[in-house]
Amino acid sequence: MIEETLAGLVDRFNRHADKTPAVREELAGLERTISIHLTDGPSYSVDLKDGRLQNLRTGNSRADLTITTDSATFHGLVLKEIGPMKALVTRKLSIEGRLEDKLLFRKLL
Repeated sequence: MIEETLAGLVDRFNRHADKTPAVREELAGLERTISIHLTDGPSYSVDLKDGRLQNLRTGNSRADLTITTDSATFHGLVLKEIGPMKALVTRKLSIEGRLEDKLLFRKLL
């Protein structure tokens, strides 16, 4: 179920980036690996390259940005039932990485 949700999120982001020149321009030249660690499930990684998310895979990879949460909070974030700031403040979400990479997280949802 999580893997399907992640694949849908990747697809949604890529369609949005394809339709929005400003997003493509902002992400042009960025290459990042994003790791999603679920405290009650597996870990996943995805690469941001050429303004697109690609190569979604299970397991840990060396990441520029690591997102740690539980499955329920992850689903809530994707469905916009909870905002990233509320999840951070309530410690249901942790994001590790450089500040500019942390700001990318908001664009990915």
